[in-house]
Amino acid sequence: MADILLTHSYFLKFDPKEHRAMMPYPPLGTLYAAAYLRKQGLSVAFHDVLLTETEEAIKLALAEHQPRIVVIYDDQFNYLTKMCLGRMREAAFKITQLSKRQGCTVVVFSSDSTDHLNEYFTHGADHIVIGEAEISLGQLSRSILAGSCQSPDTIDGIAFVRNGQIVQTARRALIEHLDSLPLPAWDLVDFDSYRKRWMSRHGFYSLNMVTTRGCPFHCNWCAKPIYGQVYHSRSPENVVEEMKHLRRLAHPDHLWFTDDIFGLQPRWIAKFDEVVNHEGAKIPFKCLSRADLLLREENIEHLRSAGCQTVWMGAESGSQKILDAMEKGTTVEQIYKATGLLRAAGIRVGFFLQYGYPGERKNDIEQTLHMVKECRPDEIGISVSYPLPGTKFFNLVKEELKRKQNWVHSGDLDVMFRGTYAPDFYRALHTVTHKKFRIWQGRNSLIEALRRPSTIDRSAVSSIARSAYHALTLPPLEFRLWNLSREVNPPVGKNPPSMTGRR
Repeated sequence: MADILLTHSYFLKFDPKEHRAMMPYPPLGTLYAAAYLRKQGLSVAFHDVLLTETEEAIKLALAEHQPRIVVIYDDQFNYLTKMCLGRMREAAFKITQLSKRQGCTVVVFSSDSTDHLNEYFTHGADHIVIGEAEISLGQLSRSILAGSCQSPDTIDGIAFVRNGQIVQTARRALIEHLDSLPLPAWDLVDFDSYRKRWMSRHGFYSLNMVTTRGCPFHCNWCAKPIYGQVYHSRSPENVVEEMKHLRRLAHPDHLWFTDDIFGLQPRWIAKFDEVVNHEGAKIPFKCLSRADLLLREENIEHLRSAGCQTVWMGAESGSQKILDAMEKGTTVEQIYKATGLLRAAGIRVGFFLQYGYPGERKNDIEQTLHMVKECRPDEIGISVSYPLPGTKFFNLVKEELKRKQNWVHSGDLDVMFRGTYAPDFYRALHTVTHKKFRIWQGRNSLIEALRRPSTIDRSAVSSIARSAYHALTLPPLEFRLWNLSREVNPPVGKNPPSMTGRR
């Protein structure tokens, strides 16, 4: 039995794109909450829904642990949960309903519940935690378990309903010294279930960690309902301690540092490099960064020395006009330069690309395709502009939003405002971009194989074969893209262009 049952609402099976990719990571934020509650002396159990089939599985956990409180605590360190997907919202509502039937008090913490308080309360939530959640959740849980002897008005960072009205208390001050938090409750994770799926699909096993909270940059499409513009960092020593702990406990082959930006604090990456090598704690990893930061302080060399295998950059667009409109704060030139230096250091490069930002037109799209072709990243991830409450972008397009205001799953790609082109255009562009990317990869592999036959391996042969397939299947998709390329929201006095399909 346990007083508190922690769970979350991200089901891999309900997200077809991610289910196909099969790269599951435990809900890190939920594990931090579990560790914090246990440190406060509270009795905690954990029900991980990520690899389960339906919401109904919560019934077994409820029967086993008979909790007084169920906390639906979504992982704020996973961008998939920050996307506020419609199917996962339905899952949260269902888990709430099932928990309430057992007489449990239901507490919810997520970006989505923060943005949609009324909907979650309407579907049965008793309390919603707003902002950085561990301390608020601990105080609220003790209050509930003590029979509500403490008025919820005195607890910062929560919302509840009183006399039919939603009440929000003062916002909780953020934790400045992250080393004061206990390490995530990794002992609650069924590592074998995750390892089995990773090994079966990819031949290695990856786990997730985070070294920071928040982001100080101002990309105007990026939602920050939890931390706002504030950025706090763990010390390199504390991070390396967790790496050593994970290696003893779970033996991962690889780590994903889920930070919005890895190593933003000046000289942090250099110190991390020093500590991880001094402690013999090196584990291959991937991380996310910005082009401008990679060009500072010999960061790329320190990443290489610390064990970095892949850096994903928020490249977004090959058009400087679009980057400036997004208030990205980076330049196309920096993307090219950082990519070249990463490749020279032997670090793989991933590009996050975003189509459909207001004002983007054919020439901007062509510049993005040209950037991908010239920079030759090893991987790409493509999305379309997605307005989330609280962002400047959302305010820019909110008068144009349709009835649907959230994607159902991460591969939805619906343009929910008046985009330059129709939604089907962007879905077709997504596919065409991926095919062109694979064609360019295959051509590069073929050129390298002809230049240096000794480098030919199974990966190169596979890349070349995929390239041939995509070259054969691309023309009809380009023709469809051309048919969809009429601008449905053209600027005044401008004739709609057509896509050329140029390779």
